[in-house]
Amino acid sequence: MKRTALVAGITGIGGNYVARQLLAEGWEVIGLSRRPPRDLPAVRHVAADLLDPAALASALSDISPTHVFITTWMRQATEADNIRVNAALVRNLLDALSPKKTLRHVALVTGLKHYLGPFEAYASSGTLPDTPLRESQPRLPLENFYYAQEDELHAAAARDRFTWTVHRPHTMIGLAVGNAMNLGTTLAVYATLCKETGRPFQFPGSAAQWNGLSDVTDARMLARQLVWAADTDAARNEAFNIVNGDVFRWSWLWPRLGAWFGVQSAGLQDTVRPLETAMGHDHALWRALAERHALAEPDLDRLASAWHTDLDLGRPLEVMTDMANSRRLGFSAYQATEASFLDLFERLRAERLIP
Repeated sequence: MKRTALVAGITGIGGNYVARQLLAEGWEVIGLSRRPPRDLPAVRHVAADLLDPAALASALSDISPTHVFITTWMRQATEADNIRVNAALVRNLLDALSPKKTLRHVALVTGLKHYLGPFEAYASSGTLPDTPLRESQPRLPLENFYYAQEDELHAAAARDRFTWTVHRPHTMIGLAVGNAMNLGTTLAVYATLCKETGRPFQFPGSAAQWNGLSDVTDARMLARQLVWAADTDAARNEAFNIVNGDVFRWSWLWPRLGAWFGVQSAGLQDTVRPLETAMGHDHALWRALAERHALAEPDLDRLASAWHTDLDLGRPLEVMTDMANSRRLGFSAYQATEASFLDLFERLRAERLIP
């Protein structure tokens, strides 16, 4: 049976990698984003604004996917605005496809803010969940745009009789320029700046993160789970955590990352030292460095998302996730986390994004 995937947010980390996985497994892939992906020539691209229902319906007039993968979101100033905008983009997309009656399955990618709370109350006292995080944990008593997106998905699935899955990655490690949440590339840029200036590669976060257990999600792992769930009857109408399958402590990993760049690593300090402060005045320095080394992206803000890395590394608790829900249904993929970072660093260098 023919399978046609529409990937919403194909230029982001999740969207790019799931498109690659789908293509490798023989799917027809259509990418939806404002700009076409620069590295996926086999993908048919549709340019559309998810917040403009009329224009979206017109752009999708001759598109009849069997599967949709929603991997995008739009950051707003407040959680109320996050809810309004990000619920609308899910609703508008599924409303535009509803008359076609071709949808069999929709996958929505959210994340661990499902358990940790929205940015305005992120991992704050009074909302700290038990770890490891499990899909069976109830929603927090807080407004959260992930909840609003899930509610839109469930309503559309009931209306149009398609199946759904929700996928909750931890911090994603992968290549995407212009992505709003990009810890791996942010650390690569930070280490490069440290090497350029002779500054130590200083861990910016909390004692809980430095000493506690953590995990991350290689974007390749997310892609594999998304495609697995789309092809697995037992996975229908379930939420799944998705991480690499190992755990680590930043106290162990941080100096290993620094060693790859040949910089002096510095560990936990007596206070959190945000990367937003440490890198806040480095835009001109990065532009000069990019010109000297003929790098592909001279705009520091399109590579580094210091604010999000600060949120991750400044948490007041250790954060790791339980994978039992997908494991019991047969998803057995695994990825070593150190290799996730080092593979990304190699690709960033090959793509001339770091020297």
